[in-house]
Amino acid sequence: MDEKSSGIKKLFESDKIRKIIIIVGAIGIALIFVSSFTGINTGGKEETGGFSVTTYSTEIESDLQKILSSISGCGETKVLLTIENSVEYVYLEDSTTKTKEIQPVIRGVLVVCEGGDDPVVAQTVTQAVTRALDISSAKVCVTKLTERR
Repeated sequence: MDEKSSGIKKLFESDKIRKIIIIVGAIGIALIFVSSFTGINTGGKEETGGFSVTTYSTEIESDLQKILSSISGCGETKVLLTIENSVEYVYLEDSTTKTKEIQPVIRGVLVVCEGGDDPVVAQTVTQAVTRALDISSAKVCVTKLTERR
C-alpha cells in the first residue's frame, strides 16, 4: 500500500497536475456562478423564491374542479376559492431558524355546477369540499351553472 500512496504523492507533486486541478476547479466554480445568473436549475423546476397565494389558490381550484366535475350529476364545474391571508412563518425567538409554516386560511368556496340545483348533488359536492379542505359546510356554497346563449 506504500507504493500506491507514494505514487499518488508523486502525482500531486507534479506542477502539471496541480495546474490541471486548479483549472478544472476554476471552471467548475465559474459554471456554478454563471448558472445562478442564467436561471439554470438542476432540480427540473423553476423556483420562484417564495410562496404565492395566487398559485396556491389556483392549484386548489383546479384540483377541486377536476374532482367535482367527476361526481355523478355535477356536470361542468367552476370553482372559486377565497383565502384570508398569506403563508405565515414561525421562527425561534431571536433566530432566523424557521420552526413552522402556517398555510393560508380558506375563507370560502363557491362551486358552480350544472347539477347545482339538485339537493342531492349539492349535498354531495358540499361534503366533498368540506372533507377535502377540512372546512365547515358554512364556508361552502353550491349553485347551478346557467347556460349562456
